[in-house]
Amino acid sequence: MGTWNSRGLRGSVLEETINRTIAHLRDKGLALIQKIPTPITPIEIDKTSRRITLAYFDKKSTVDYLGAVQGLPVCFDAKECAEDTFPLKNIHPHQKAFMEEFEGQGGIAFLIIYFSGRQEYYYMTCREMKGFFARMEEGGRKSIRLSELDPACFFEEKNNLLPIIESIQQDLDNREEKDG
Repeated sequence: MGTWNSRGLRGSVLEETINRTIAHLRDKGLALIQKIPTPITPIEIDKTSRRITLAYFDKKSTVDYLGAVQGLPVCFDAKECAEDTFPLKNIHPHQKAFMEEFEGQGGIAFLIIYFSGRQEYYYMTCREMKGFFARMEEGGRKSIRLSELDPACFFEEKNNLLPIIESIQQDLDNREEKDG
């Protein structure tokens, strides 16, 4: 399995913002979403700070978050990107497969991508993600350009919270338009 070290703090701003958002949604009775911890085996621990400095992943995790939003099962992964191009290698095959299976069971699966250089967030549906993977598998780009993304799916923090419910509602509305 993979090795974990200082990269473990990468994305912590995004994770803190999501965790604050899901705590707020829970307090309001609007959603129950949990952060799924990645199981690790510590190898080295700094004796003074008692922090793990080296570890191995026990097994592949699925997604970062699982839960329900107003009765709808949801799962999502949080990704961070400093550039205006998002590499598809940042989405692991087992994560993609889990999200596809989750949607196959009637759930809603998505990514929240934080473009940290721009301080912009993007809600990427599982359908959109699959399209970019299909393109790559046919010999196309192995990354996603910012210009390829739907401007309507970008969102900003509001009062230090992310509009996750609004983004899910927009996703559901778009599904109805396409299916209807």
